[in-house]
Amino acid sequence: MRRLLLALPFALLPLTSPVTANEHEHKDHHHEHDHAEHGSLDAHEHGAAQLNVVLDGKALELQLDSPAMNLVGFEHAAKSDADKAKVSAARSELEKPHALFGLTTGDCALTKKSLESPLFSASAPAEKHDHDHDHKKAHDGEHSDIEAHYMLECQQPDDLKQLDLAELFKRFPSTEKIQVQLIGPNGQQGLELTPAQPTLSF
Repeated sequence: MRRLLLALPFALLPLTSPVTANEHEHKDHHHEHDHAEHGSLDAHEHGAAQLNVVLDGKALELQLDSPAMNLVGFEHAAKSDADKAKVSAARSELEKPHALFGLTTGDCALTKKSLESPLFSASAPAEKHDHDHDHKKAHDGEHSDIEAHYMLECQQPDDLKQLDLAELFKRFPSTEKIQVQLIGPNGQQGLELTPAQPTLSF
C-alpha cells in the first residue's frame, strides 16, 4: 500500500487531484502495484533515478526511485560485510531528506518516511507480502531498486522556493541524472536534474 503513493496523482492528471487520488488509493491498490512493478523495471537505468514531488498547501511529498546500483554500487543481495556496510551507509543517508533535498526553508518537519528495497529485506523486513515479493525479486536476479518516500509538513510553504539536490548527487556520485515530476502551486512540470544543475523551483 505504501509503494508509489504518488503514482496515481501523476497517472491521472489532469483528471483528478492528488487529494482525490489518495482517497481512492485503497481501491486502486492493484493498479498501483502493477504500475510500480512494470514502471520501475521499464525505467530501470543505471545512473538515472526518478523523483516525484507534490507540494499541496503545507504538505510536501517526495518519492525517490533509484536503481540500487546508483546508491550502493551493486544490486545483488548483500552477503559480505563490506556489501552490508554499503547498504547500511546508503540507508543512513536516505534517513536525512532535509540534507539530500536542501530543505533549508519552509520550516518543514518530517512526518512519515518509508525506505524499501530487496536489499533492505534482511535487516528490516517490510510487511509479509512486500517482503516475500522483494525476496523473490532478489533471488530471481531481477534489477533491484531502492524507493524512498517522505511526507513532510511545512509551516511556511510560501518560503519554500526550491529543492537543491546537490548533496544527493554528492553523497551518491553514481547518480548522474534525476527525472523529476513536480506538482506545485504553479501546476505540473517535468525536468531533469544533474550534478551541474541540481536545483528545481516550485
